[in-house]
Amino acid sequence: MRKVILGLFVFACITASAQEDYKDLHTKHEYTTEGKHEVLTIDYDDIRFKKRPRNIILFIGDGMGVAQVFAGITANNGLNIEQMPFVGFSKTQSADNYVTDSAAGGTALSTGTRTYNGAIGVDENGEKLTTILEYAERNGKSTGLVSTSAITHATPASFIAHQPKRSMYEEIAADFLKTDIDVFIGGGADFFTKRADGRNLVLELNQKGYNVGYEVDEVENYTEGKLAVLTAVGHNPGYRDRGEMLTKSTSKAIEILSNGSRKGFFLMVEGSQIDWGGHQNDASYVTGEVLDLDKALAEALKFAMEDRRTLVVVTADHETGGMAVLGGDTSKGHVKTGFTTGDHTSVMVPVFAFGAGAQEFVGVYNNTEIFEKMYQLFKFKEADKDN
Repeated sequence: MRKVILGLFVFACITASAQEDYKDLHTKHEYTTEGKHEVLTIDYDDIRFKKRPRNIILFIGDGMGVAQVFAGITANNGLNIEQMPFVGFSKTQSADNYVTDSAAGGTALSTGTRTYNGAIGVDENGEKLTTILEYAERNGKSTGLVSTSAITHATPASFIAHQPKRSMYEEIAADFLKTDIDVFIGGGADFFTKRADGRNLVLELNQKGYNVGYEVDEVENYTEGKLAVLTAVGHNPGYRDRGEMLTKSTSKAIEILSNGSRKGFFLMVEGSQIDWGGHQNDASYVTGEVLDLDKALAEALKFAMEDRRTLVVVTADHETGGMAVLGGDTSKGHVKTGFTTGDHTSVMVPVFAFGAGAQEFVGVYNNTEIFEKMYQLFKFKEADKDN
């Protein structure tokens, strides 16, 4: 029996500290880090947030459950996510499956409706659902998406596109042209330019007034207006190779959106590859991606503290890998983990909230309630909601 139990776990370790490298025990690949990233110190006695937010920044750590978060806390000896005082749990099941995929999970978060696995912004009957990003546009707010995957991948797509299958990447890319989204940053350039229908969506974006770039650094001087940055032909590389892409992209999106509509903004930021590390049962991949998301989160928390009218929410669409933290050493940044599967699981995922209206996110609820809470906090009229 003991052998059977032990056989359920695939063991891996990560070391992350100023003295030691990240070490991937699966590939023996080593990455030299400059050290742990700094965690914000927040004095809540000096902060008076508004009751309702004008802006909402939603972070989705794809595949990020409690174990993934705690692995990051141990590796860095603390995370910015711990500075978010209101905590809840989201139940992630889809309409047709006890275990959701990212498409249905993302659609539940973006629309408040559970649908079938693989669906992008449509219900069980294939009918279009209106997303929180689209409601924000209707109400005069600026909007944005940032992702470490292709921007046409399931999670970001579920906030802007409406397609029956998540694999319809070219159709999803074309859906971007049907919106007035102000900023989007992520991979997937080939789905905009090397298309079966011969369209060049980059040229069409230019015609709609977008500044289009291919690296975050090359758009550093843009502070307002419409911006699209297609950072890779497909997906972006993993955290070891993409540098500060996510942190810089989050900061740039916040800067442009805050300089946009006086009515505020909605921004979704996805740390896509936490999920991919979980599928690979790779502790260093998972933990490095969690740390990368947490660095980007700091940019949002700093903005929220200064603005006082911004809500920051961090959650996940589902957990991946059935990950467990089996041991560790915070002084060395060492984490020992195990995995029970190479797929998604059905467990609840955490929800962290900070800023204006953050108290609404405590408790246990369905993933669809995250949409409902954002909708209500934005004070959108119920009459505007699609039937």
